[in-house]
Amino acid sequence: MLLNEKGPRWRGSVVAAVAGIAFAGLAAAGIGASLLARVTAQGIEASDWPAYGGDAGGSRYSALRQIDRQNVDQLRIAWTYRTGDVSDGTRLRRKSKFEATPILLNGTLYLSTPFNRVIALDPATGAERWIYDPHIDRDRKYSEGLVSRGVSAWEDASRPDSFCGRRIFLGTLDARLVALDAASGAPCSDFGVSGQVDLTRDIGDMVDGEVETGEYQITSPPAVIGDQVVVGSAMGDNRRVALERGSVRAFDARSGELRWSWDPIPRTPSDPGWSDWEPEGARKTGAANAWSVISADVERDLVFVPTGSAAPDYYGGERKGKNSFANSVVALRGSTGELVWHFQVVHHDLWDYDVAAQPALFTLEHGAAQVPALVVATKMGHLFVLNRETGEPLLPVEERPVPKSDIAGEASWPTQPFPVKPPPLHAHNLDTRLAWGISAEDRAQCRSLMSGLRYDGIFTPPSLEGTIVYPGQAGGVNWGSVAVHRERRIGVTAVNRLAAWVQLIPRSSYSEAARAAGQLTDPLDRRFDAQFTEQNGTPYGMSRGWLEAESGLPCIPPPWGTLAAIDLTEGEVLWEVPLGTIPGLEDYPEAAGWGSFSLGGPIVTAGDVVFIAAAMDDYIRAFDIETGAELWKAGLPAGGQATPMTYAVDQVQYVVIAAGGHGGLGTTLGDYVVAFALPD
Repeated sequence: MLLNEKGPRWRGSVVAAVAGIAFAGLAAAGIGASLLARVTAQGIEASDWPAYGGDAGGSRYSALRQIDRQNVDQLRIAWTYRTGDVSDGTRLRRKSKFEATPILLNGTLYLSTPFNRVIALDPATGAERWIYDPHIDRDRKYSEGLVSRGVSAWEDASRPDSFCGRRIFLGTLDARLVALDAASGAPCSDFGVSGQVDLTRDIGDMVDGEVETGEYQITSPPAVIGDQVVVGSAMGDNRRVALERGSVRAFDARSGELRWSWDPIPRTPSDPGWSDWEPEGARKTGAANAWSVISADVERDLVFVPTGSAAPDYYGGERKGKNSFANSVVALRGSTGELVWHFQVVHHDLWDYDVAAQPALFTLEHGAAQVPALVVATKMGHLFVLNRETGEPLLPVEERPVPKSDIAGEASWPTQPFPVKPPPLHAHNLDTRLAWGISAEDRAQCRSLMSGLRYDGIFTPPSLEGTIVYPGQAGGVNWGSVAVHRERRIGVTAVNRLAAWVQLIPRSSYSEAARAAGQLTDPLDRRFDAQFTEQNGTPYGMSRGWLEAESGLPCIPPPWGTLAAIDLTEGEVLWEVPLGTIPGLEDYPEAAGWGSFSLGGPIVTAGDVVFIAAAMDDYIRAFDIETGAELWKAGLPAGGQATPMTYAVDQVQYVVIAAGGHGGLGTTLGDYVVAFALPD
């Protein structure tokens, strides 16, 4: 997805900078067969964090309790490591985004940098053990920017201590899947060709089969289930209709051979979901890719794939129908790729409402039964709690009427799914008469911007005059996902609250409009401080931007970022508190309660502590999971736009965060990995 990376006003246009939230791609991590021997009924060993989300199911939970609510305020920095990999945008085409969450496996900490280098560290001291460099072209323009969220691990049960008996897998920005020996960092020569697989093969667009350079990437750790490595993809998905295929593929962890491939868009009448598409649209449409984090249930041989929107985002006249299996959680058989079930969170998406959060697996007390469940959060602020064996909702969901499109050729879907419980974490309605602003000038600018835009509540379709999109495409819950406390069955998540606008532009006038917008200098004309995209193959180009004043602050009232806890059994919100602060607002005491946009997610521990950085103010914080009270915070040397992790070595619990900032969010850039622990 494309973003507007204009320079800072409030340390980066607060809303424009947050564009990086919505446009990052992911996939998940898991554990191999022999590692399961060290998995208890409750999950991983307390000392390990062997997958991106803590475990293969993405619970982001640790059974460690050395750090608890009583002593967390004593945490101190134990060690710091610097990767050397940071871009401020002067020499390279993009600023870097350090979004990685390290994993701990067999006594070594592994992480990836924005330049796709893999680094192995001593978990007790931060001392460097080895570095692998895949030598990506750093001068290339990648649609997702310079970013990598982490690596995955697999262990060969037949020879775990031999060369490449334990493997680290990396997906690269230039679309390679790389296998490394966990002990040395050397490529595994028996995997693919010289240790890597070219992921651009057989994935090209739906017209000429080509992959556009820099537009098809792997930005996240793959999922691992059994002896297979499962990868999705990230791509710039507003370019045209016929994009690259959004296929999810599984490769043999030993040889790199393709085991199965699943296309989220049905292509023939015999494919499941064909009846939810008009035939011509199904045959030519690309994307619906899984850029978010894939979860795995090894016991049930299932992977849970969160999919994005079909191309392009804002006009669906070339892809009429409900568009299954886009914007869905899809359960696939891990060994074969066979479709088991799917649950669509948005029908015929016209708002860039990809499923950005990793499905989090947990066990739900449903009546007298213990039910295998998952929770998936959305950009709309909806949380859906599903039976992970069947996909059936475990908390009630309703189909409700939504506004109809007035665009010729469009066929918006008449209803959308709304969870009855939990209640939405993002408001569905915006009173456009009450434009917010920090000053009279801001309020006037916001009123000017909002006047004339169509708005009929959530799911108002794009229009020729311009439509308010609320929640905006970076709103709700993004790739930070939901952390689930296993015993308490409490889900914790960070929520962004912001509004955007989108306008469809007839093809005949698109070039002139885009050219004219680049020449405007009037700061009151905020609608043209925007991103333009062609949406080739449709009758309309597109422009979009954020509902913000010249100051860079939103036109909607705060809080703009919160941390929320949800009882996943009863579907009730237990508490919600503002998360972080926005630098530059120190002269406004009330701004301490306005919250901050965030990138990254929380983790929870058996010590009943929630850890999260993510906000714009370069802090990591700890919260009480029962009350939401802030228990501790510590300054970071750069922005903590990542999800932390925790582990124990030599009976010492550490909390580790990547602190390298985010070029899209405008936070402090750096290259730090910081570990915290209690004093002696």
